[in-house]
Amino acid sequence: MNRRAFLTALSGSFLAAPLAGEAAQAGSWRVGFLETSSASPARVQLLDTLRQRLRELGYVEGQNIALESRFGEGKPDQIQRFAAELVGLKVDIIVTSGTPASQAAKQATGTIPIVMTQLADPVGSGLVASLGRPGGNVTGLSTQDAELGGKRLELLLQVVPRVSRLALLIDETNRADCERHTGSGGLAGPARSIPGRARPG
Repeated sequence: MNRRAFLTALSGSFLAAPLAGEAAQAGSWRVGFLETSSASPARVQLLDTLRQRLRELGYVEGQNIALESRFGEGKPDQIQRFAAELVGLKVDIIVTSGTPASQAAKQATGTIPIVMTQLADPVGSGLVASLGRPGGNVTGLSTQDAELGGKRLELLLQVVPRVSRLALLIDETNRADCERHTGSGGLAGPARSIPGRARPG
């Protein structure tokens, strides 16, 4: 099986697209996994899901695939160091979780394919040119829903019109996520109808 077929299969494991094809008959592929946060049960579950899906496609760790996983603990320097480390290991592809991990991977390499997951705005983050035509070496999934955030708040205000105070917990180090929720396309517009003033929490 060639490199293109392998990358298609790996991308499909996240895109949940039905794939047909035979398992690799020879050789071994090295997959890098870079997670923004710590190795919490939920994050480890994401990695285990990747292992399971690859196994279903015929890629078995220790037989025809090697998986190098790194958890950045939410520390920018560590995430960047791990991204460079995966590139140094000459992995065939890097799977990322979260905007910081995806950005670090892109900064570390312009040639190794990157499959991104769990991030808000790949276009605004500078990871891809557009959702329809990402270009470069980055592809994957997006949870982009800036407009939906405002719509959800509008719905809430319709159901509970007497709301006078609204709290939003957000990671201020994730600029894309902050803009998604507080920018003009997010919660900022509907929030103006709530008495009081916004303040960081």
